[in-house]
Amino acid sequence: MAPLATNIEAAGRRRRYGLGAAALGLGIAATAAMLSRGVDVGWRVWLFVPFLLAGLGVFQAGHGT
Repeated sequence: MAPLATNIEAAGRRRRYGLGAAALGLGIAATAAMLSRGVDVGWRVWLFVPFLLAGLGVFQAGHGT
């Protein structure tokens, strides 16, 4: 379903999809690196940040906001 009103154009949506995909890739790579090295749980909490940015980028681009 297309959004009723958007405040970004197609170029902005592509940029947000791209940044969301890059943040997702960074989060996956950081997770793999941390798990393979046995990093403490306290440091792994910071993985929330790239996954949050990835989710926000994809959600905003999908809804045109």
